Amino acid sequence: MDLALFTLLHLLVFVYWLGGDLGVFYSSTILTNAKQSAAARVAAAQVLAQVDMAPRTAMILTLPTGLTLAALKGWLVLGPLSLALIWVAGLIWLALAWLLHVRHLSPTSILRRADLAIRWVVIAVSTALALNLWPNAPALPLFLKAKCAILAATILCGLLIRRALVRFGPAFGRLVQEGASPETDAEIARALDESRPLVVTIWLLLLVAAFLGLAKPL
Repeated sequence: MDLALFTLLHLLVFVYWLGGDLGVFYSSTILTNAKQSAAARVAAAQVLAQVDMAPRTAMILTLPTGLTLAALKGWLVLGPLSLALIWVAGLIWLALAWLLHVRHLSPTSILRRADLAIRWVVIAVSTALALNLWPNAPALPLFLKAKCAILAATILCGLLIRRALVRFGPAFGRLVQEGASPETDAEIARALDESRPLVVTIWLLLLVAAFLGLAKPL
């Protein structure tokens, strides 16, 4: 029963991560369409912001669901206490992500910096597990090492997307306050165009991770 439940949860993580990203990607094409009215583009941005929480939530839940599933299948030795701590940490991170979404805190706020620090820690730990650099860590099957590397790469892509979208916020603010202009449209399009290759990279990485989970090569 537990195995079936956590297998389902881990599959749902993949479905909502990839499916949510596709919704965000489509909404972004409306934002860059100068033929659309400013009101339509603002509405698309609101939809994008809400839908984007599906892949963000899924990404965070990848760790607790994946590690629990690996433990249940005997690929990783983790006791009940370790799994409980992993779930508590994951849910705290998830609550932080939703708090940042609801309250729209500035990039310099302590909570946003905490979220950023968590992401870098997860990147470092996942990379260390993938490369056998973590002290006293149990040996992982090759496909799990690859999935750890993929998780680190997807989170890194997410951080690079944030960097690419730094110009988007001010430009979109001008669109809302002043209406569309060729300069504003160009700035919005440039920011989103820089982020799209990274989004596609995440999709490809997710497909590879899903294949590895199904094929389970040694």
